[in-house]
Amino acid sequence: MDTHGTSNQAKTPDLFLVCGLQSLGQHCVTVLKEYDVKVSAIDDVQPKHWEVPEVPNLLERLIIGDCRQPSVLEQAGIRQCRSILLVTRNERMNIEAAFAARRINPQVRLIVRSDKQNFNQLLSENLGNFVAFEPTHLSAHAFALTALDSEAIGYFTLEGQLLQVIEHQVKPKDSWCIGKAVHRLNLTTRRILSHTPALSHPPRELFEWNPEIEVQVGDTIVYIDVAYELALSAEDTKKYHRQQWQWQQFLQSITPKNIWEKIGQFWQSYYQSQNQIRRIATIYAITVIALWLVGIVLYRLYYPQITWQEAFYATAILLLGGYGDLFGGVEFTSQAAPSDHMPWWLRLFSLGLTLTGQAFVGVLYALLTDALVTSRFHFFNSHPPIPQRNHVVLIGLNQLGGKVAAILQDLNQPLVAIATTNLDQPALADIPLIVGNPIEVLPQANVSQAKSIVLLGDDNMENLEIALMAHAMNPATRLIIRAQDRHFSDNIAPLFPYAQVLCGAALSAEVFACAAFGENVLSLFRLNEQIVMVTEYNIEAGDTLNGLLLSEIAHGYSVVPIFYQKYRQENYSIMLWNDVKLQTGDRLIVLATSRGLQRIEWGEMLPRLWQVQIETALTKNALADGAEEIAMITGCSFTTARQWMDHLPGILPTPLYKYQAQSLVRELRKVQVLASLIFIDRA
Repeated sequence: MDTHGTSNQAKTPDLFLVCGLQSLGQHCVTVLKEYDVKVSAIDDVQPKHWEVPEVPNLLERLIIGDCRQPSVLEQAGIRQCRSILLVTRNERMNIEAAFAARRINPQVRLIVRSDKQNFNQLLSENLGNFVAFEPTHLSAHAFALTALDSEAIGYFTLEGQLLQVIEHQVKPKDSWCIGKAVHRLNLTTRRILSHTPALSHPPRELFEWNPEIEVQVGDTIVYIDVAYELALSAEDTKKYHRQQWQWQQFLQSITPKNIWEKIGQFWQSYYQSQNQIRRIATIYAITVIALWLVGIVLYRLYYPQITWQEAFYATAILLLGGYGDLFGGVEFTSQAAPSDHMPWWLRLFSLGLTLTGQAFVGVLYALLTDALVTSRFHFFNSHPPIPQRNHVVLIGLNQLGGKVAAILQDLNQPLVAIATTNLDQPALADIPLIVGNPIEVLPQANVSQAKSIVLLGDDNMENLEIALMAHAMNPATRLIIRAQDRHFSDNIAPLFPYAQVLCGAALSAEVFACAAFGENVLSLFRLNEQIVMVTEYNIEAGDTLNGLLLSEIAHGYSVVPIFYQKYRQENYSIMLWNDVKLQTGDRLIVLATSRGLQRIEWGEMLPRLWQVQIETALTKNALADGAEEIAMITGCSFTTARQWMDHLPGILPTPLYKYQAQSLVRELRKVQVLASLIFIDRA
């Protein structure tokens, strides 16, 4: 059975069952009720604390019992359920309950809280209509992207290509967008998601902005574009971009006034984690090379009858300890030995070359021995140095913290982590680590120069205490605080406006609830205080998306199509440019808020309130060209469109969405057909 997103033809009073009413379960109930469906719940004990106070009134029934027991599932109405969300904190209980639910109702969709990725994949293949999520993985992206404090607010991959969502405030130097209509900023690798004029409130929907308005300084535009193709492995890409970023930062900071200071800083930073032998080895290497060059010049000048090559090798022999070989009977040339005519100072210099070379060889042996000995302990003490500025301080390396750290590394963001104990995890070996009580060791993390501080501990009050300390050290730094429950986040957020307080359960519940309707959520990000989900659909017969144009889906449901693949074809389109009509078997990926996904689930499209009035065609060829544009944008046949064009002036009878109508007027103007918009007043 297909586990990708599908949509029903009409709104139905389906029953959804939530097992486990801890924080995540309560938020799942709230989100599910926004879809106007019936929700029941099972919990092993009567909840004493309602994090979401309205939950008891939202439930059809609450059954107290073990959700693994068939009798309890029967009592909760499992046979009438469309989906069951197993979100208790006991992973084993969730999976066992999934087996019991599938045995009673072979058609029920199973949404399971589990982190056993390999096992979950096997269960999905064998049980069918099964999907599993781990809340910490889902919320980690939101924490990581908030910590970046950059224009990038979202990242995800599609077919090996990295896509990024950028929120950019227009500056005077942005010639690529200033003075241009918003619709002109759309390219084959870029799609505008939102435009907010200066001093205006951001739109609530993805298409609540005027594509005809010109972009001005101070406006905010949000767009998605293709960052790059992931040709390298993830590890190679991460290392390459981290090194590239470090060198760019270092080179950009060099000026003629501070060049010697920067060289000194580079010397100190490069060797601060190395031993004294390596420092001495570098000094000796520079000295030996300098003496080698001086020796070549001196011998060539004193003995003009020898070649540069002979002078080169003579100096090399001395540096390698060959003083006795060169002056103990071996002739320098066929005519004379160096001991016969060489002045005392040159012979003393030759002896100095041999002594210096021997000392250098000794240092090399010591360096090699040190490397062999210390390599055995390198795995246990391989954390790099703490960044000096523009880094993220991550406090709390629990499961969520480890995931956030991995995401920040993938995005090439310098960071330092603070943990109460030393962690023996290979995945965290590349992260600078400070071990100790976070309150005591916080100054060691260079908080005064940090970009942001992320507090992911399991104690709300400890997170808040550390956050206030960090704010006192650096009032300009960005604070991201993890909240264990919505009460805490709702109370704290207004009191400390300089902090971002995120509740992981509330973020994850959106994905769990959407998955209950069949949607396959690939990723998510926050836009204008809303969760936007990257959602995949495989079109089936009877779907609310089947037979619609992409433009109708976009503006009727207020979602953004970003990927389309026709049934049984390997070719696909990202950042769709041409309009196409969806058919059974096609694959579609959209960006959508929870409201947009609800509209698709119900099949409730927004009203079409605009028509196009065509005045005249300036040339004969314009009649055929205009008919072709009308057929493409409205979805009617070319014959029908040509009949309309043969009776000008006239109003096209097909109502359109505003963006469709504006696009049609623009395209008709390009083929020399004059047209205008007409608003349909349905008051």
